[in-house]
Amino acid sequence: MDWTLFVVFLLACGAAWATGALFPPGEWYRRMDKPPWTPPNWLFPLVWTTLYAGIAFAAARVASLPGSELALAFWAAQIAFNTLWTPVFFGLRRMRAALVVMAFLWVTVAGTLVTMWPLDRLAAMVFVPYLMWVSIAGMLNLSLIRRNPDMALAT
Repeated sequence: MDWTLFVVFLLACGAAWATGALFPPGEWYRRMDKPPWTPPNWLFPLVWTTLYAGIAFAAARVASLPGSELALAFWAAQIAFNTLWTPVFFGLRRMRAALVVMAFLWVTVAGTLVTMWPLDRLAAMVFVPYLMWVSIAGMLNLSLIRRNPDMALAT
């Protein structure tokens, strides 16, 4: 694995990670009626930090392999949608629009996993917990829309 590539991919993940600091949940989110299975707030930064390190690692493993173009295109798309979700949900408070972004994120994370699989199975397996976490986040996004219809009206 090329460590320079790892750092470049980690910096790309850093842009997505930074949106959490730029658009914190705030009082609006705290007031929402949340399902009982909502992960505690302290867990989100720990999980995302771990996931970002893993997905940078996975990209660095496949970047120099022949035939990695499609996997890297999916990787770029998923990090773009990942970066977009937080400002849409927490910044604009557009829960429905955020759910659309989340759907694209889920598809591109799954696409990254599938296209990395024939290139490097370890890299692909790193995307399994990421896909699971994005699935939970998508279900939470949908649940928040349903449980807070007044807060979701303008979205």
